[in-house]
Amino acid sequence: MNKQESDVLNKLIQEPFVNQRILAETCGHSLGVINRSIKNLIEEGFLNEQIQPTKKAYKEIQEKDPRNAIILAAGFGMRMVPINTETPKGLLEVNGEPLIERIIKQLHEVGITSVYIVVGFMKEQYEYLMDQYGVDLIVNEAYASKNNLHSMKRVLSHLSNSYIVPCDIWCKNNPFHRHELYSWYMVSDMVDDDSTVRVNRKMELVSVTENAAGNAMIGIAYLLEQEASVVRERISALCGDSHYDNSFWEEALYEKNRMLVQAKVVHAQDVVEINTFEQLRELDGHSSQLKSDALQVIGEALDVRAGDITDLTVLKKGMTNRSFLFTAKGKKYIMRIPGEGTDQLINRREEAAVYGIIDGEHICDDIAYINAENGYKITEFLEDARVCDPCNEADLEKCMKKLRCFHEMKLTVDHEFSIFGQIDFYESLWKGKPSVYKDYQKTKEQVLSLQSYIDQHVEQKVLTHIDAVPDNFLFVGDEVRLIDWEYAGMQDPHVDIAMFCIYSLYDRQQVDRLIDLYFDGTCPDEVRMKIYCYIAACGLLWSNWCEYKRSLGVDFGEYSLRQYRYAKEYYRIVTGDKIYENYVGGENREY
Repeated sequence: MNKQESDVLNKLIQEPFVNQRILAETCGHSLGVINRSIKNLIEEGFLNEQIQPTKKAYKEIQEKDPRNAIILAAGFGMRMVPINTETPKGLLEVNGEPLIERIIKQLHEVGITSVYIVVGFMKEQYEYLMDQYGVDLIVNEAYASKNNLHSMKRVLSHLSNSYIVPCDIWCKNNPFHRHELYSWYMVSDMVDDDSTVRVNRKMELVSVTENAAGNAMIGIAYLLEQEASVVRERISALCGDSHYDNSFWEEALYEKNRMLVQAKVVHAQDVVEINTFEQLRELDGHSSQLKSDALQVIGEALDVRAGDITDLTVLKKGMTNRSFLFTAKGKKYIMRIPGEGTDQLINRREEAAVYGIIDGEHICDDIAYINAENGYKITEFLEDARVCDPCNEADLEKCMKKLRCFHEMKLTVDHEFSIFGQIDFYESLWKGKPSVYKDYQKTKEQVLSLQSYIDQHVEQKVLTHIDAVPDNFLFVGDEVRLIDWEYAGMQDPHVDIAMFCIYSLYDRQQVDRLIDLYFDGTCPDEVRMKIYCYIAACGLLWSNWCEYKRSLGVDFGEYSLRQYRYAKEYYRIVTGDKIYENYVGGENREY
């Protein structure tokens, strides 16, 4: 049976035959296709001469009937800012009904009661569904670092005659049926520049050419065992390759330049994928989620109504925070919402104090609002700004000049950022768990041994940025701004040089070049050695920070490994140098 014949047979299973014209209207195929399909179905023994389904047809239907459904609900829903800070995307409400509950109810309506929900972000909020609807929750621990291809891997044993459904879908009509005769993937009739597939004349889903638009991808699919077995094998293989960590599960549907399943096309107004705040507001302007705490803050801070806050767009997720761009009163702003675990990492009162000191000094971006309690911050958006390129000599010269000028202002605050104290503090957040590095204790002892040299060579402590990394230097025309002062405090200003180096993953030659740029080629050897010591200490500091974030489900890949390597390698560089040997009296110290 081809797709058209399957559609005809499925309709005749549900409703008795009246005439070809009515069948054409309900199936969505031409009269010619209907006549041809009926003829073939009779010849194949699926219909009798009275155009009624035969026992063979019912057997075919029974073998291909849906057995279960898999709902993907593990992700952050990053584009849903600011709502996703309070509610996981599957629990967004449209007309007073959570999206995921509507999906489950629609599945139940057609007899699908075996439902598996893959959860991750805010997984606890989905727990009630187990009692209310009898669903099974399956946790994807890697939800923060990998895409839903890896969510699908968690449920491969259940994938057969299965519906696959994203949790952020709102369907006007029930998209599920008691009977399915072929595997399909749902797209809409809307043209979408971001789609990777289009529907051809044969109702196949083929890859779009570069820079071409396709049919909007809805994400709902049905897989019979024949295709499910292929997809299971492919997902297992793809998940073993780190290049696919950020891939969608649909990657497993492609066979060369087309999907191995048929297209199921729906009208764009009947199925809505809710990816953004704006889409939710358009679908249901009275949704309770639109009354977000973050939006209330914006309204009060900028004296605007909620309806005047428009063009909400997620920005790249930072290591610590989630931020989004919005427009109010014809002006663009960025709102920062602190990320997971930051309440333990950052003192927001101290951060606010820093912004109070640098306000009006033309050092940072323009602050419209900051809350010293929860860390919410609103800044004016800098048009046409770009970050520093750590491999561009001209950029580095300007950034180091800006950094040196800031340090020479010798600003002061009432708190200090203690590198060695923070190493211990981040370690304490592991709550007694050992480091993932087998030689951590030895490495820590080696780094701590450098503290006396550092202390002896600190000339003066001033307000220091601490997180002076390339991404925090913004070029706005000819001007350079230094942003994100969360960790700033009193410290040796040369710490900022070390931080820039380790974030940029510099080798020693690049480190020395940056030091020369900051000091105009006049850096004393003792100070250069001190900066090396800071590289070792700061490497361990951020390695410990990464270990804490990993416990929250956030992994930084190569960055975390390289920080630990800085701790070990620069300890060796320092202790193997004559300057350090002279400082410790030429003793051969082993740790």
